[in-house]
Amino acid sequence: MIENRFFPELHGNFGFGCMRLPMKDGSVDLEQFARMADAFTSAGFNYFDTAHGYIGGQSETAIAKCVSKRYDRSRFLLTNKLTEPYFSRQEDIRPFFEKQLAWCGVDYFDFYLMHAQDHNNYQKFKCCKAYETAYSLKEEGLIRHFGISFHDKADVLDMILTEHPEIELVQIQFNYVDYNDASVESRKVYEVCERHGKPVSVMEPVKGGSLVNLPKEADRILRGLNGGSNAGYALRFAASFPNMAVVLSGMSDLAQMNDNLSAMKDFKPLSQAEREAVDRVCAIFKNLNLIPCTACRYCIEESQCPKGIRIPDLFAAKNAHEAFHNWNTGYYYSNIITGNGHGKASDCLKCGKCEHVCPQHLPIRTLLADVAATFEK
Repeated sequence: MIENRFFPELHGNFGFGCMRLPMKDGSVDLEQFARMADAFTSAGFNYFDTAHGYIGGQSETAIAKCVSKRYDRSRFLLTNKLTEPYFSRQEDIRPFFEKQLAWCGVDYFDFYLMHAQDHNNYQKFKCCKAYETAYSLKEEGLIRHFGISFHDKADVLDMILTEHPEIELVQIQFNYVDYNDASVESRKVYEVCERHGKPVSVMEPVKGGSLVNLPKEADRILRGLNGGSNAGYALRFAASFPNMAVVLSGMSDLAQMNDNLSAMKDFKPLSQAEREAVDRVCAIFKNLNLIPCTACRYCIEESQCPKGIRIPDLFAAKNAHEAFHNWNTGYYYSNIITGNGHGKASDCLKCGKCEHVCPQHLPIRTLLADVAATFEK
């Protein structure tokens, strides 16, 4: 396993993102999560990442049960985040932070991030002195490292890092499809981190699973490399850049964990042939005109859609229709909207709550109209 040159306490360069944990009957499958955590730590890794909004608060409490209570505190690192909906003024931040410690079953966080920073919510964080409050918590020893997660353009990140040179880690969306995408600006955002000398934590390296289940032509290109999985190539692409401290993967079952570990335990950067293959896959994606949704589910977990529209699932059906042209994409769409009060795409009230919390800044209301036009003829 490679030595982490940014944070010596961080083992290797691979982290367990706890936003997409295994589920069973609407709750985290604690038995499977515990097995996944055991596989992860047995492979030598120790970095876990969560936030209160993940799985409606279940991520934090599952970590308490499956990680904090089962391992000595020295065996794992835990990252948590301050998210905009959970405070309205500076006085709210410390009590919320203390609840997060209790929910996670720890008495300090190794990393604490200002969550999903963009040009809009950054102003609220400034007005509420969130950065200053978090830094005070660090001085008290309740936070070991202070950072941000980021969802906006490169010029906004440059402004934040200029105003807050104390930031120690920047978590960004970074994968080979978004690398040169004008709406995400992964490459430009990464280069801002480099210029400011900030180590990077990667989220969405497999783009919410989109880089695992590839269109046939793209899948054939990577299979032709004679080794490795689609997810493995995506993880290794992200980890191949010099300022990457840790690449997170949100794994939903033990099979995904084992696949990811096989790519990252003895990490090697992409070879020239592998990089060229990835570039060809990118070219295929560029021509598909897919909705760049990462299925973070903020739009339905934090905005509480009044019509119960399962937005990420409907977008996945639309993308599957465009990428694979399978006969059963319409059947999949019907299953999504059937029962449990789940609305159709055409039920959208256009209230915009979902767009306010979308890290990708997607025009969700317009896209739902496109979904309805495809499936509700």
